[in-house]
Amino acid sequence: MGNSEITGQDPPWKNGWYSMAQRFESPNFGPRPPDVSVDLIVIHSISLPPGIYGGNNVQRFLTNQLPWDEHPYYETIRGLKVSCHFYIDREGVSWQFVSCDDRAWHAGVSTYRGRDNCNDYSIGIELEGLDGDVFEAEQYKALGNLCIELKAHYPIAQVAGHEQVAPGRKFDPGKGFDWHRLQKILGWSAKCFP
Repeated sequence: MGNSEITGQDPPWKNGWYSMAQRFESPNFGPRPPDVSVDLIVIHSISLPPGIYGGNNVQRFLTNQLPWDEHPYYETIRGLKVSCHFYIDREGVSWQFVSCDDRAWHAGVSTYRGRDNCNDYSIGIELEGLDGDVFEAEQYKALGNLCIELKAHYPIAQVAGHEQVAPGRKFDPGKGFDWHRLQKILGWSAKCFP
């Protein structure tokens, strides 16, 4: 008998969906290749418009509902169809857009430690923030908890930033992201990090 059966609680995972995140399904996903091992977490940062925090613009963007005429910056991303598995806002609230059993569209053209197409074998997590800006304590706490839950459910072996999987093309989460802080929270070996 599992722990959730003893306590009467729902299991934390069901079909790749994490019960502690708010579910907001994106149409932007596809199947993972057969027999792929989901062993990488890719951390990103996003805010819409850039540097403006709060609201639901990121959620609308990741679900193809962003009103393109609402802000001049949106013209530069008009028509993009992207997604991630999770998004963590400045207050530490987690949202999930794609089942972790599926392939989200977050890394683009990418390579990490000799393996191409990171979307195939990774979980994408967006943090509300700006490249190079600092992140909030609540975000680190939520990210740490999420990474621990992911590692308990998937064979996670590594964590990297978008800047490490698409160097020269992407720069997030940037210099403001504290990798040592995340490593301390997780207690994972240094070889798991970039």
